[in-house]
Amino acid sequence: MVGSFLARHLSEKHSVVIIEKDADRCERLATTTPALVIQGDACDYRYQEESRVDRADVFAAVTGDDDDNLVACQLAKVSFNVPRAVARVNNPKNERIFKLMGIDAISSTTVISHLIEEESTVGDIITLNVLKKGKVVIVEMEIPSAASKASRSKIKDLGLPDGCVLVTIIRDEEVIIPRGEDILHPGDSIIAVTSVDKEEKLKKILKGS
Repeated sequence: MVGSFLARHLSEKHSVVIIEKDADRCERLATTTPALVIQGDACDYRYQEESRVDRADVFAAVTGDDDDNLVACQLAKVSFNVPRAVARVNNPKNERIFKLMGIDAISSTTVISHLIEEESTVGDIITLNVLKKGKVVIVEMEIPSAASKASRSKIKDLGLPDGCVLVTIIRDEEVIIPRGEDILHPGDSIIAVTSVDKEEKLKKILKGS
């Protein structure tokens, strides 16, 4: 899911090539993203060569296996001279190793650019990170049951305060860029950006309280 989301997002402005082992995933990616999809192991020289990794500005390894991600990034850097390698790190203890190898490490407990996931005091709401010296936060939360007002209203009618923007709705396997006419569903995972002083109000609105 991480790879498909990144591919769809980055393909809007960049040329993207995906290397994926699983044949079924390759087929899905080929039909849901504009990226070039190559079936193979990114830890194997020949598949990186076929993907023309030597032309890449950035190589990203986002599998659920830290060892594979490390090997793939090292191969891209050493054999194909990719200027920047970025890796998903599933075990935070491995972050130091990746960084020592010159790889930008993104822990599974971070979002992008080292957004640190912290448990919030409000149950199932997670404050991912405080940005711009504490002025802006990125939050993630799940829309509660159908009894919630938030799960029955169009986004434009929720009364979101100024300084709050819903960035992404994750619904099952689908990633949705929200628009005013969209209606939130129970179980939707919402990622939003808000100024710190409006964070609590945003949470109350999305919780339907």
